[in-house]
Amino acid sequence: MPLNMLDATVSSFNQVFERFKSEAPKHQANLILFLADKDPSTSLSWCPDCVRAEPVIYKKLEASSANVALLRGFVGDRPTWRNPNHPWRVDSRFKLKGVPTLVSWENGAITGRLEDHEAHVEHKINSSLYYHSFLRVLLC
Repeated sequence: MPLNMLDATVSSFNQVFERFKSEAPKHQANLILFLADKDPSTSLSWCPDCVRAEPVIYKKLEASSANVALLRGFVGDRPTWRNPNHPWRVDSRFKLKGVPTLVSWENGAITGRLEDHEAHVEHKINSSLYYHSFLRVLLC
């Protein structure tokens, strides 16, 4: 199945998130991946954990037979992200502590979460997120 991807920055997130939520019932799994912005000089994320995790996450999602929606939320450059009052650090829905953070979103709430230090580990993606969002897909 295709991977339906939406991108949002801190400033565009609320609008994109509303679209993501309204389209959620169309998908078997709805995921949000919070990432560091790309460094314009290298086209890579300034965050080494994001550089390591992204290909693993995309590979797993693209190989899935499920209809998956992925909202990528870009947290900004390093100084923006390091601010303790970053909107997604203080947002009661997300409470981000690090990037990358991959969450499954079902029925208006987070139902699974992989933090920065584990978001690249394939078996954790399987056991955590598949347990929540993909369980029904795997059992079919």
